[in-house]
Amino acid sequence: MTAWEYWPLVRFTLWIATLSNALVFVPGLMLAWVLARCQWPGKTLVETVVMLPLFMPPVATGLLLLLLLGRHGWVGRWLPWRIIFTWQAVVVACAVMSFPLFVRAARTAFAEVDPRLEQIARTLGAGEPRVFFTITLPLAWAGILSGVVLAFARALGEFGATVIVAGMIPGKTVTLSLEIYRLIQLGRDEQAVVLLCISTAITFGLLWLYQLVARARR
Repeated sequence: MTAWEYWPLVRFTLWIATLSNALVFVPGLMLAWVLARCQWPGKTLVETVVMLPLFMPPVATGLLLLLLLGRHGWVGRWLPWRIIFTWQAVVVACAVMSFPLFVRAARTAFAEVDPRLEQIARTLGAGEPRVFFTITLPLAWAGILSGVVLAFARALGEFGATVIVAGMIPGKTVTLSLEIYRLIQLGRDEQAVVLLCISTAITFGLLWLYQLVARARR
């Protein structure tokens, strides 16, 4: 098969990564701002929980999601539809695995905004929403964009958690990473190499974009 014949698979993977980014953006942005600007008892615990997916084995995170979202899971039993082994499960797994990267980058961006500028805006009569959207967010945009790029790249390469909660259903839950693994298992190494090249090219482009944003931020 030629690289072009894998376009539906590439398009599905890009779509999944886009949806997972959309899923983490607003809650991740809010949590990053709270972590950067607020102090409260238990903050260290929250920070630790947020960072867990970065350091736990991905299959362990997938198993935890399975326990939560399965038909008889702690959360899944109350849902009106089944998530496990669907494309929605792929989105959730990618979102969970990319969430810490986005939060960490956005938190750093918010922490680098001079609080005195926000305070000046408040003394001039600006409310908190206006301060956030006219002062904090514009000054932190480069760091937030870096987090978006990193989270997108992480979602593209997600494998361990996805294979646990979504399985490997061709045309339904298989992403680039899962397809590479499946082809290797079948002994179709040449096709796996084609997908490897495609995946590497996409990831390289994203990391290059991240470096450009980081340079602009500096």
